[in-house]
Amino acid sequence: MYTAKFREPEAEEHWSADTAHSVPPNRQRFPHSQKLSYLLIRGRLARETDPGEVTSFQAFATELSGTVGLGNIAGVAIAITVGGPGAALWIAVAGLLGMSVKMAEATLGSKYRIVREDGTTNGGPMYYLRDGLKQQGHATLGKVLSTAFAVTTIFGMTGAGNMFQANQATSQIVSVSGGVLGPYRWVIGIAIAILVALVILGGITKIGNYTSRIVPIMAAIYVLTCLVVIGVNIEQLPAAFTAIVEGAFTGKGAAGGVVGAMIIGFRRAAFSNAAGVGTAGIAHSAVKTRRPASQGFVAMWEPFVDSVVVCSITALTVVITGVWQNPEPGVEGVALTSKAWETAAPWLSYVLAIAVALFAFSTMLSYSFYGCKAVGFLFGGSRKAEKIYNIVFILLIVVGATTSLDPIVNFSDAMLFLMAVPNLLGTWRVL
Repeated sequence: MYTAKFREPEAEEHWSADTAHSVPPNRQRFPHSQKLSYLLIRGRLARETDPGEVTSFQAFATELSGTVGLGNIAGVAIAITVGGPGAALWIAVAGLLGMSVKMAEATLGSKYRIVREDGTTNGGPMYYLRDGLKQQGHATLGKVLSTAFAVTTIFGMTGAGNMFQANQATSQIVSVSGGVLGPYRWVIGIAIAILVALVILGGITKIGNYTSRIVPIMAAIYVLTCLVVIGVNIEQLPAAFTAIVEGAFTGKGAAGGVVGAMIIGFRRAAFSNAAGVGTAGIAHSAVKTRRPASQGFVAMWEPFVDSVVVCSITALTVVITGVWQNPEPGVEGVALTSKAWETAAPWLSYVLAIAVALFAFSTMLSYSFYGCKAVGFLFGGSRKAEKIYNIVFILLIVVGATTSLDPIVNFSDAMLFLMAVPNLLGTWRVL
């Protein structure tokens, strides 16, 4: 194998790794960045001869399928229930701040990736922490941080990207069945596990092909239905905006007021858009490109789509319908969003069940790939170790489907935090 060095002298000014921190989003450069990102996502600047496995759009869709997931539906509802409507504004703020972080992660993931002779790639924080810090004379620190990231990624992906998704998808299916399927949550979990297994065993190419098709459909169904619900309750729109803004800056109560709303919002944003967690570096390291910073321009829009657009629409839907106030016992997460949709039409809960299934399925596909890459890093690319991880990942889907929500959320939050610590420390030093 060899470490790919992606440089083209004529493009050095625009495509160096330094682009990740040397191009602030000012008014003069922002329109150019938008156009450049659009062209990259559309594949207009790609070459078939470039090393890698997937297109920029497929990596964009893979990462979005991991971030635009149930964190947007259930996570936002949980944030509003605990921290009030004000948490929604801080989720959006965290999304804007996360754009530069994602840009750095994707750029470094592409720059320090390893391309094998057969064309397959390995990349992500494990590699840019190890190799980037080694180049700066901090080899020991690089080994410690990269190993810590890989270990926590294995656990983080099984929590946030597996059990949480299975739990909430199963809960919505049970809900629309009127509780009839409650005793058979394990059967639903097995069915989901079988479907996931059929795809993840095909690797990143198969996952990329699948997510590039399902993500646009998934997002369209969800966003359009939320807009319908908002439209039905349009007379409450001014009051909803007021509640969100006032809650963000003047919140009071047990959740800790402004600080509590901010913390809850940032926690749910990290769960949702994964900025700082490092997964963007893994997804975009597989792209066919010779220009590392090109992936930064693509990845920077993922937190915007996830937290600023989708999460904000979800929050507005929950707040405008008033379902977050005094919810029924046991109505939490995705069930609360479902109640909001039902205010427009009872049958919309079935539409949400479809959306939830698509969200959960695509997220599990992406996160299984990330976890598999972490296992490969720790065990020297052992196919046997990766296969064992995939089997464990599939089995834990059933566990997630039958476990209560709170311990899964707490475990996932802890693991994502532990992933972010070595990643952010190392990223700051490598840049």
